[in-house]
Amino acid sequence: MKTTRRYTMTTRAEAAERTRVRILDAAVALADTKLIPEISLDDVATAAGVSVQTVLRRFESRAGLLEAARAHALAAVRDERRTPVGDLDAAVSVVVDHYENRGDGVVLMLAQEHGDETIRQVTADGRTLHRTWVAETFAPHLPDDVEGADALVDLLVVATDVYTWKLLRRDRGLSRVRTEARMRQLVRALLPHAP
Repeated sequence: MKTTRRYTMTTRAEAAERTRVRILDAAVALADTKLIPEISLDDVATAAGVSVQTVLRRFESRAGLLEAARAHALAAVRDERRTPVGDLDAAVSVVVDHYENRGDGVVLMLAQEHGDETIRQVTADGRTLHRTWVAETFAPHLPDDVEGADALVDLLVVATDVYTWKLLRRDRGLSRVRTEARMRQLVRALLPHAP
């Protein structure tokens, strides 16, 4: 009897976790296409295939849901951006893949950041994550002096930024392949001695 109960509790916990993740994924996906203030609990519940009551049971409030969705999205972005340290070509490919999946939503989020503190926190987290990713990924190619490394990281942040992707991919209408090639060219111009 205990074995059956333990199995039932584990199954329920796993189902609850899948529901929680589905709700968070729905909230994040909606933020890619809608302004944050326009996303209702009903929108999230419908997209996740659950009731509003289920959303509230898991997150207590819209604010709780948005905070959990922010943390969930940040963790997903970190996973998406895993890159072999020092590999310039892989780094550009990974970041372009990321922008192909999330870039339009990021640009939409950036357009909203001055009107909402929650969104401002999301974009601040994104900037910190991107700068940290650049510093870690390109670390073997950075100069030893702190000021020189900091300046080069600034330039690499710009070369691999979502706005750079947007200018090439959306504004210029370049293909994904050509966009990646242009961004790789920028990175290689900044790191001419890297293999």
